[in-house]
Amino acid sequence: MPSISSKGLAMPESPIRKLVPYADEAAKKGKEIFYLNIGQPDIKTPQVALDAVKNNDLEIVSYSHSAGFLSYREKLAKYYQNIGLPIEVEDIIITTGGSEALLFAMGSVTDPGDEVIIPEPFYANYNGFATSAGVKVLPVQAKFEDGFALPPVSEFEKLITDRTKAIIICNPGNPTGYLYTKEEMDQLSALAKKYDLFLMADEVYREFAYEGLKHHSVMNQEGLEENAIMIDSVSKRYSMCGARIGCMVSKNKELIATAMKFAQARLSPPTFAQIASEAALDTPQSYFDDVIEEYVDRRDTLIEGLRAIDGVKVAKPNGAFYCIAELPIADADHFAKWLLESYDKDGKTVMVAPAEGFYSTPKTGMNQVRIAYVLEKEHLLEAIDILKSALTTYNKLDGAS
Repeated sequence: MPSISSKGLAMPESPIRKLVPYADEAAKKGKEIFYLNIGQPDIKTPQVALDAVKNNDLEIVSYSHSAGFLSYREKLAKYYQNIGLPIEVEDIIITTGGSEALLFAMGSVTDPGDEVIIPEPFYANYNGFATSAGVKVLPVQAKFEDGFALPPVSEFEKLITDRTKAIIICNPGNPTGYLYTKEEMDQLSALAKKYDLFLMADEVYREFAYEGLKHHSVMNQEGLEENAIMIDSVSKRYSMCGARIGCMVSKNKELIATAMKFAQARLSPPTFAQIASEAALDTPQSYFDDVIEEYVDRRDTLIEGLRAIDGVKVAKPNGAFYCIAELPIADADHFAKWLLESYDKDGKTVMVAPAEGFYSTPKTGMNQVRIAYVLEKEHLLEAIDILKSALTTYNKLDGAS
């Protein structure tokens, strides 16, 4: 039998999606599942984006420019400028989701054997992107008890070698919901400049900042123009996860020219999704005001409900729509499978994402889960009640804990 590549075998499973077969089987048995495992909002996509596709009169679905439609890039640049980011058309490459933007960035700044430093827990696919590029991830662990704030930069500095090429952050964070302060961004920027590293910021949750707190973009860091890379996407901002449109942004002209070669190799981003994304830029501010209000209500409902469960601890997020909860169990992966395979309350159960997969350090986060508060409040309350009952039942089982 022909052999599979070692790189392919080393690719990690998604902690978000690997339990899907269990959920499929549970659904076949008639169980109703509350999906708390994935960042798929139930917020309606802006009508203006849907109408742009429905009412389009294209006769040929042709390639776009490899960097994306010029009209979209021009409009996107104006959007960024209106929120205070100094971004021009030539700084933008439209990609097939934020995932491709990360792949292009990783491929453009690293060679096999190079290293990137990432505070953990982090978006699980960073591990996959690094593996596909032959790059080693060096984690710096953020502490649950600190709400997953940025670890001391001295911990980053200890890991820097001549193979280190970039520091990668998600701001606000997936899976933690942590929002970096200006001081923390300044510390990372100083480190990137000191060691001539790239600072890559995944900012796809930019709009989701709560309590009146401000999001501080890597593109606003003074003197970091040659080092800064911003990753963005329409997926969460407009509840358009299936559109698969994102972008890579940098003022570094050599980097953009290099990434364009990757963009040319995949030809172009999808046409109809770009049409929808361009139209989505006309979404009124009232849409975002309502969405933020809804997410704050959901967050507060979830945090209050989880903290009322005996033995559960949760770090309160200030951005995105995720939180990490510590459960009174030993193995969250086993518990998540058990919820789908063996448990229901009145025919209903919940699906969560074991947090171990969001760490690069082995055997870390074993008793933690990531929960996405992307369901309406009534469903969240029901899911919390199911989780509370499930934990009681699970911990009575012999050997479960």
